[in-house]
Amino acid sequence: MLTNTLKKLAGIRNSVNGFQKSPPPREDAILLAIGSMLSNQQSFLKSTNLNDYEFKIFSQWGDDGIIQYLIKNVTIQNNTFIEFGVENYIESNTRFLMMNNNWSGFVMDSSEEAMNNLTNRSWYWKYDLTNKAAFIDKDNINLLLADTGFSNIGILSIDIDGNDYYILNEIDLSILNPSIIITEYNSVFGSERAITVPYRKDFERTKAHYSNLFFGASLSAFNYVATAKGYALVGCTLAGNNAFFVRKDLLNENVKELSVSSAFKDSKFRESRNEDHELSFISGKNRLDIIKGLEVINVLTNEREKL
Repeated sequence: MLTNTLKKLAGIRNSVNGFQKSPPPREDAILLAIGSMLSNQQSFLKSTNLNDYEFKIFSQWGDDGIIQYLIKNVTIQNNTFIEFGVENYIESNTRFLMMNNNWSGFVMDSSEEAMNNLTNRSWYWKYDLTNKAAFIDKDNINLLLADTGFSNIGILSIDIDGNDYYILNEIDLSILNPSIIITEYNSVFGSERAITVPYRKDFERTKAHYSNLFFGASLSAFNYVATAKGYALVGCTLAGNNAFFVRKDLLNENVKELSVSSAFKDSKFRESRNEDHELSFISGKNRLDIIKGLEVINVLTNEREKL
């Protein structure tokens, strides 16, 4: 009996050793397979709450799942996207969309190194993706977008950690005409005030305030400019980082407009820094205390106010 047991143990050992020597699984392929299954399973849910459809494959939080739900329930004229503020695109809002749904896209980031890193990815050749290194401001954004040659796109995603409100306000949507717009909002600014950081052409989040908490605009500010451009707020990620807007003529029984108070999610992630630029893990209302007294712009009055 002992001999048989030893033989079995030896067999298990050899199997484990053989498995360890075999090539490791391709992480992207596994993630894409999981994401595809999660996307297909969305059809079994009977909910109009975007948060019920969240899942993360390549997005920072649950954006991948929300995007999958929206493109199935909103009319998309062209399967194209534009996203900027993507760093090297490894973590982004549209990478899963490109790989899983074979959409075409254009991405930008201010870092030339990051854009070169993207071009050198082993999968870059497989998809119709164009990338450009550019520091975006109010003066160049429409020229940059015009150069893409895109029109009537499916998704426009904005995340530059600074002048986001001003850029969205400046963009001429008459040609791009996106079905869906995604913007990163600063939940530390709260849900009630329609405010943004003052515009600086060379705005950099860390230089604006050591805490990294003084950037972008409130959800109310984005809702104000999006509404003026013909878009309706339809939800935010549970993580409280991104807001989703859909062109008003595309709203339907599955994708409905929400008020800011209904859609707003307060972020729980602790990304604050101390004066030595180390993570300080400040959370909740204590985050606002760190930047209290700094000047912001009320987008309704265009007047300066203090946090």
